[in-house]
Amino acid sequence: MAVKGDGERASGALTWPPLLKGTLIKRYKRFMADVRLRNNHVVTAHCPNSGSMLGCSEPGRPVYLSRSSNPKRRLKYTWEMIQMPASLVGINTMVPNRLVKTSILSGKIPELLGYTEIQSEVRYGKSSRVDLVLKRDGESCFLEVKNCTLVENGIAFFPDAVTSRGLKHLVELQAQMKEGHRAVMFYLVQRMDAKAFSPADHIDPAYGEELRKAVKAGLEILAYDVTIDLKAISLRAPLPVRL
Repeated sequence: MAVKGDGERASGALTWPPLLKGTLIKRYKRFMADVRLRNNHVVTAHCPNSGSMLGCSEPGRPVYLSRSSNPKRRLKYTWEMIQMPASLVGINTMVPNRLVKTSILSGKIPELLGYTEIQSEVRYGKSSRVDLVLKRDGESCFLEVKNCTLVENGIAFFPDAVTSRGLKHLVELQAQMKEGHRAVMFYLVQRMDAKAFSPADHIDPAYGEELRKAVKAGLEILAYDVTIDLKAISLRAPLPVRL
C-alpha cells in the first residue's frame, strides 16, 4: 500500500495495490490463511494481524489479497480485507499507523494539528516503542495507535482478545504524562459500520479498567472510523467514546 500523488497526500488516503478476490477457507497459526481464488486455485496468504480477529475471520467470506513481487518472500500473497455483511473490514495491522501518520501530515485530524515534527517507532518506557511522537515548540505528544476490527451491535470494541501488551502501553503512557507530556490513544476502526467506540470489558476487563484509570490521569482518547473500498482507505470521522 502506498500514498501516491499530491491529491492523495492532500486527502490523507492510502491506495491499495492491485487486489485479488477470493474466498476464505481458514485462518490458522495466526499469520496464515488459505484462500480459494476465483480461478479455483488455493493459495496460502500472509495474515498481517496477530489478534484473534474475532468476528472478521469467518470461513466462506469474500476476502481481498495483494500480491508481492519480492522474490525473498515465502508467502507472495497478503490478506488485506474481508467483506462482512455491513462493511469491508481492513485486517492489515500495518495500515493504522501509516494512515494515522498520513492523516496528521495532511491536517485531517483536528485534535492533532500544529505539530511540526513526527517520529515513528520511538523507544520509550521499559523496552517498548511508541507508535508516534509529535513535537512542537519543545512539547511532545506520545501517540499509540490501535487497530480495531471488532464491531458488535454497532459498537467498535478493543481489544478482541486479552492483551498484556496493550495494558503495558497504557501504563507507560501514564508514566509519560507524569513527566509532563501529552499522551493520546488512537483507536482506528478499519470498517464503516460502527456508531461508537468502547473498551471491550467483556473480553479483557483489566484493559478497560486501566484505560479508565489512564483517562482520569489525563490520557486522551481518539476513535475514528474510515472510508474503505477496493481502491483506497482514508480517515472518515470521529466516533463517540463510551467509557
